[in-house]
Amino acid sequence: MKPKTILLIATFILGSLIAQAKTCDPGAGKRDDIMGSVLNAEGKKPLKDVSVTAYLSSKKEKVVITDGSGAYAFDDLKPGIYKFVFEKEGFKKVVKEKICVKVDEGFQMDIEMLLDNAADVMPSPSHFLYN
Repeated sequence: MKPKTILLIATFILGSLIAQAKTCDPGAGKRDDIMGSVLNAEGKKPLKDVSVTAYLSSKKEKVVITDGSGAYAFDDLKPGIYKFVFEKEGFKKVVKEKICVKVDEGFQMDIEMLLDNAADVMPSPSHFLYN
């Protein structure tokens, strides 16, 4: 074969592999667990009672709550591309999008949440009176 032909074939194969790696082929059938832990970003301590919601195609599929060690787990989620939303009062909401849930493949997703210092960002009422 000519070097140009070999290069062309190699480029085609490499391009196909890259395209395949970037797509989510969840397959069909039973799903393994998605699990993880949620920590306070300041101090790295576990956060209990965090609401973790799984959305598939903008539809709420399942909600779980973290335990005393900050751990959570989903089981029996349908295969597909999910958005996960982590919420707890006093903390900034964390959203993880385009998470591919595949058949027979477990997944660990650990999250750190920041305190919501909304009061630090909002100007005081007196700010508007004197400025």
